[in-house]
Amino acid sequence: MTRQAYPDAHRLDLVEQLHGHRVSDPYRWLEDAQAPQTEQWSAAQDALFEDAASAMPGRDHLADRVAALLGAGVVGAPSWRGDRQFFMRRTAEQEHAVLMTVDPDGAERVLIDPMAIDPTGATTLDSWQPAKEGDLLAYQLSAGGTEESELFVMEVATGRQVDGPIDRTRYSPVAWLPGGAAYYYVRRLAPDLVPADEVQHHRRVWLHRLGTDPDSDVLVFGDGQDMTNYYGVTVSMDGRWLTIGAAPGTAPRNDLWLADLTSSPLESPDLQVVQQDVDASTSLHVGRDGRAYLFTDRDSPRNRLAVTTPDELGYQSWTDLVPESDEAVLEGYAILDGPQLAERGGVLLCAWTRHAVGEVTVHDLATGARTGTVPLPGLGSVSGLAERPEGGHEAWFAYTDHVTPSSVYRYDATDGTTTLWATAPGTVDVPEVHARHVEYTSTDGTTVRMVVLSPTKEPDQPRPAVLYGYGGFGVPLTPGYSAGVLSWVEAGGVYAVANLRGGSEEGESWHRAGMRQNKQNVFDDFHAAAQRLVADGWTTPTQLAISGGSNGGLLVGAALTQRPELYAAVVCSAPLLDMVRYERFGLGATWNDEYGTAEDPEELGWLLGYSPYHHVREGVDYPATLFTVFDGDTRVDPLHARKMCAALQHATAGTRPVLLRRERDVGHGARALSRTIALTADTLAFAARWTGLELG
Repeated sequence: MTRQAYPDAHRLDLVEQLHGHRVSDPYRWLEDAQAPQTEQWSAAQDALFEDAASAMPGRDHLADRVAALLGAGVVGAPSWRGDRQFFMRRTAEQEHAVLMTVDPDGAERVLIDPMAIDPTGATTLDSWQPAKEGDLLAYQLSAGGTEESELFVMEVATGRQVDGPIDRTRYSPVAWLPGGAAYYYVRRLAPDLVPADEVQHHRRVWLHRLGTDPDSDVLVFGDGQDMTNYYGVTVSMDGRWLTIGAAPGTAPRNDLWLADLTSSPLESPDLQVVQQDVDASTSLHVGRDGRAYLFTDRDSPRNRLAVTTPDELGYQSWTDLVPESDEAVLEGYAILDGPQLAERGGVLLCAWTRHAVGEVTVHDLATGARTGTVPLPGLGSVSGLAERPEGGHEAWFAYTDHVTPSSVYRYDATDGTTTLWATAPGTVDVPEVHARHVEYTSTDGTTVRMVVLSPTKEPDQPRPAVLYGYGGFGVPLTPGYSAGVLSWVEAGGVYAVANLRGGSEEGESWHRAGMRQNKQNVFDDFHAAAQRLVADGWTTPTQLAISGGSNGGLLVGAALTQRPELYAAVVCSAPLLDMVRYERFGLGATWNDEYGTAEDPEELGWLLGYSPYHHVREGVDYPATLFTVFDGDTRVDPLHARKMCAALQHATAGTRPVLLRRERDVGHGARALSRTIALTADTLAFAARWTGLELG
């Protein structure tokens, strides 16, 4: 093979002095997506990718198989309001999941179908929240992948829009007041009130009354706070208790306040400090029993559930109800205290993960004493654990694992039974897959875990393999049904998922061991996972692909520059790669607690220590690399991938390709099913081509 001819990308002689460091940036011109030269370069990359993709064997077969496995569809756990339930479901024929309701008479209806709103599939349902009585529904829509949500309210009985749109409500919670006449929510300040480079920040908590102009909404909270703050807002079912939480960006800590709305005006609630200037995350819920339940990692990195009373909020008054576990991470809880349980005094359910695998335990509500466990169908993931908010004896939760599509289970505390409540709507033929949980040792001696999915129980021969990781923001990688993974293993490959530091699989300490100055630990964990796969005979460096997106794109970008000889192929999706300038674009300014800031001399040193863009070296035989980017992405700007792609195309000494796949009218998050299938088929076909996996 001869070296690929790439689109021309001129190199700037641009070197800046930053805190004593000489920082080169030869492709800064590619930051401007609208510039004619950038668009010309991008169009040439589009053509280059289409040329290469059309020659990748098995691409159509993969698309067909992924589509068939996604035919299982999806069903979510219900949210109850009285006798009405709301839930999400997607059938094999639907491009997007649809919000359903079941009326009190048992009739099932579609409430929101994104395809009915926009037949192009470019509009997504970002969030929804029923009013306390279930007669109204707040929901948020965005178009083109931008996640720039607009907030609406519909009358559930008729589907009629009765309020909205309210713009600038990206990531806004909605905290309904009883009666449905008003709610608290979060909205950014108008663009003309803030500097142009800060329009994605400056959120505030507002009080909105239905039918009024949102520009007349009452400012409740947020003035004088950190401009990157995200706010959480809740109101108790009886309307008495308002909680507001504030976290700077994605920092793993928050301030927290509680107000009694019966003793202060809705417009200016008397907020009492629960936690302030503390390096911990805490949430608060006032129960029907009058206790304040505090879910916290304060002095408990694997989380605990404490209680106090609303009039004694000081930390010294917090008493453990469910203490921190030595090994499992507490993920959530549900309170069952309906009249059917009056003699028992109520039941508490707790959801946990133990080395990323889900568990549910049963406790006495009054004392927290553990009384049993909820049986699960396998070693999988539990999500959405919730009860009826007005009280009851039932709870629902969603379950999935590597070979089981989403399903929903119901727990009945009156007799301790667990029953299957709902299954994914489609039927699929799932291939035989063997899951093996592996412990391995990282560079500094830390024990790390990964799951290896393969066609055989034991390594029988080195096979083409994909190693996937994330390692950031306290995001755990737990077992789940994946059509792409199943298609790969069915074709004879191995797929491994590593639970790297930076996630929360082992609690907040595990997260912090992979953030800021500790970020190299994440990359070391990843390299060690690859070496373990090779040592155990699952694969070889010439058969090993790595894959990651967003923060995981940073992971594989660092991996390919640090250990190019260890990997045959790289799939790098919506990545962060220029860690010197990441704060200037998208939501980057909200992430400097995770990575550090280039404005600080010491922290710039951390970033330059691994920033993939700044570690591309000429004359290296780099792995085959595919960048995937989305023009609607307002979280991670595609400029990262453009600059890194140009740098690698210039520098690589080998014949393996460096390609960029660009997609329009989608963004960082939700997308139509057909687009998911196409993206999965392209990325897996690329990995197969360069690891030697033969596809049908």
